[in-house]
Amino acid sequence: MERSDTLTPWSARTRFLLPAVDTAVSDARKRTRSQLCEWRTPQETSDTAQLIVSELVTNALRHTASRSVGCELRVSGTLLRVAVIGEGAGPRRGPAVATDEDEGGRGLLLVVALSLGWGVRPTDAGRCHVVWADLPLVAAPA
Repeated sequence: MERSDTLTPWSARTRFLLPAVDTAVSDARKRTRSQLCEWRTPQETSDTAQLIVSELVTNALRHTASRSVGCELRVSGTLLRVAVIGEGAGPRRGPAVATDEDEGGRGLLLVVALSLGWGVRPTDAGRCHVVWADLPLVAAPA
């Protein structure tokens, strides 16, 4: 795929499957960074996407009933969608409210804060779910 350095609408998509093991989070982050570098996405978008992928894959690993977790990166126009697919019911409500003493429970709060939008949708008749987040491909004006 060719892409000029000017910001014109374009589209691309890649998917990868990771085993549901501890190294999946770092593998997802590395594959995301590599793909976004190949697509020449803005550095700020790439950094944010890597953080979001880390959070979503971590959640999928904690809550999955499968032996693998899927990840999809999709560019459409000036948006990047990051999606993670896993077995299980998915989050049933919005982000949890973590207390100061809690060691976890802030991942979806980061996703909400860093994305333009996010959501959950079931697939395979509810057996699997997709958690997604949209990011801008262009940096916001200062």
